[in-house]
Amino acid sequence: MAIPFATGPQLGYRGAMTNRFAFTLATTDADARTGVIDTPRGQIRTPAFMPVGTAATVKAMLPESVRATGADILLGNTYHLMLRPTAERIDRLGGLHTFMNWQRPILTDSGGFQVMSLAQLRKMSEEGVRFKSHIDGSDHMLTPERSMEIQRLLGSDIVMCFDECTPFPAEEKTARDSMRLSMRWAERSRNAFGDRPGHALFGIQQGSVFRDQREESAEKLKTIGFDGYAVGGLAVGEGQAAMFEVLDYAPAMLPADKPRYLMGVGKPDDIVGAVKRGIDMMDCVLPSRSGRTGQVFTRRGVLNIKNARHQDDPRPLDTDCTCPACRSYSRAYLHHVFRAQEIISSMLLTWHNLQYYQDLMQGMRDAIAEGRFAAFEAAFHAQRAEGDIAQL
Repeated sequence: MAIPFATGPQLGYRGAMTNRFAFTLATTDADARTGVIDTPRGQIRTPAFMPVGTAATVKAMLPESVRATGADILLGNTYHLMLRPTAERIDRLGGLHTFMNWQRPILTDSGGFQVMSLAQLRKMSEEGVRFKSHIDGSDHMLTPERSMEIQRLLGSDIVMCFDECTPFPAEEKTARDSMRLSMRWAERSRNAFGDRPGHALFGIQQGSVFRDQREESAEKLKTIGFDGYAVGGLAVGEGQAAMFEVLDYAPAMLPADKPRYLMGVGKPDDIVGAVKRGIDMMDCVLPSRSGRTGQVFTRRGVLNIKNARHQDDPRPLDTDCTCPACRSYSRAYLHHVFRAQEIISSMLLTWHNLQYYQDLMQGMRDAIAEGRFAAFEAAFHAQRAEGDIAQL
């Protein structure tokens, strides 16, 4: 079967010559969209997948290697960086781009999700969230204003407003109270962000799986006014079917002329389904985390390199992939270095997974531009089903 998406980084496009943040919607195919976000640090082709550099690094990767896969933008984490090495130290050292040697755009999340999922003894109020660091137990207070300050010190190109990530499952009243608190925090984030030409602030839609709450949240965010809009509160345990049910209507509630960002997603079929429903940007730790644990994404499905059946296999991971792992190393070698716990295993498998994700994004951009996204989606699922039968 023909490969349904592109190979190689495909970086042959002009850098942005602009001092402002702007989104240009180029083509639509049903609800799927392709376009370009212009920033002073370069263009972001959409739909875009953002590799996650939680602590100012994409684990096991050099910045140049991440760029070589085709990534236009990275994600950094407010919560982790405020704790270590601190935003103030990064600012003194020239900002996050200089600190981590990545001169292209960076999006930072607000810290709200990590406060919920990692912080100890957290106490939430209208003001914000007081918590103890999961690293050393030190006391901290994170508010919308402090989140904006941290992200300004980091030098983020795209800043996320501070919100509460509503846990799942949640009763309607709990979800509504959480959503409305996030909307009040969104307004405070907007006020604290101020006027920063060339930098963007994104609002975050909440409302769990309740359509009326999603509508109320979207209307409030549009009234406040943001440079882009995220669909938050998904991929938190509700399952793919419930997530897609929300995505069937939630993106259309947000302005069509602004980027739409689905936070924390995900698996390849999640990504294809999200793009089908009008999402422009996504992020997830999955490709890098999976690389470190021996899980490998290929065009025919997922394989586990630690399985014994790979120990004598001279084939590459994916014959249509251009990454160094596939060009120069066999499955047998990759099985060996993973079993031997050699560092090169994390390096090569992470590079491959990130290359797979960026090739998938390029394939979708091409398909949307050519009006054949439905055929692309069908080929994507058929090829993976074929891989399941063949056991890779």
